Amino acid sequence: MDISVVIPLYNEDESIPELYAWIERVMKQNNFSYEVIFINDGSTDRSWEIIQELNQKQPDVVKGIKFRRNYGKSPALYCGFEQAQGDVVITMDADLQDSPDEIPELYRMIKEDGYDLVSGYKQKRYDPISKTIPTKLFNATARKISGIKNLHDFNCGLKAYRKAVVKNIEVYGEMHRYIPYLAKNAGFNKIGEKVVQHQARKYGSSKFMGLNRFVNGYLDLLTLWFLSTFGKKPMHVFGFLGTVMFFIGFVAAVWIGADKLWCLANGIQQRLVTDSPFFYIALTMMILGTQLFLTGFLGDLISRSSSGRNDYQIEETI
Repeated sequence: MDISVVIPLYNEDESIPELYAWIERVMKQNNFSYEVIFINDGSTDRSWEIIQELNQKQPDVVKGIKFRRNYGKSPALYCGFEQAQGDVVITMDADLQDSPDEIPELYRMIKEDGYDLVSGYKQKRYDPISKTIPTKLFNATARKISGIKNLHDFNCGLKAYRKAVVKNIEVYGEMHRYIPYLAKNAGFNKIGEKVVQHQARKYGSSKFMGLNRFVNGYLDLLTLWFLSTFGKKPMHVFGFLGTVMFFIGFVAAVWIGADKLWCLANGIQQRLVTDSPFFYIALTMMILGTQLFLTGFLGDLISRSSSGRNDYQIEETI
């Protein structure tokens, strides 16, 4: 199979028929063998009924996954990636803001140019300024931390992947924003970008607005940076910090004790060691150093991968 199109959606019943008809037209014009996988992320409208109707008409092409409740875009992509069979996997949003006309060129860049991942870049956007300015700041930070300098839009829903990429990365939480970073950490380094057409939303309103979206984005980026840097070697950071703090506290305690013994040996009157604030500072640093060291040691023993991290309640699959 040439292409798998993975489409996560939430309350997009007005857009689904038009989007699928557009995808079908593009695929037939280019003689692609394909499948379209809709992931219904707990929609409360008629989205699932429409997916079922499309499946009844073309059961070999249209596939669907229905979550019992709303989990988010990352879980939807994770489940879609699990089911994808195409040599190239295309992801796009269901709101008609991503153009299926981009699919042939994205496919060519993966198959002929040898890219592992190609991310869309919505150079001309039709979003409100309250969304575009934070997006620019967010992408600048993501480029700096990830080291992927050539991407301008990490969070663009329109992306193309070599099949091996989606089968070897784990998208969880809200990490869909950083799939290029996840791919890079998994060893897929040939990451490209294509300027794509961004269309104004035709139906409804965006489901992903609000300040929390950007705050959570930065927190997820810091988490991913820490896990990619120290996730498999937590002892390197906690053990190092713990050793440094314990050493400083130990040296300070030795100095305080030696000073007290020297004064006693020379008959010099001096207050009790426990009356000195430096004694408690030294003791606290030794305790904190020990705790940090043990944190790093335990982190090495405990797998960071939770067995239930991607255990989602799927009500129905077609």
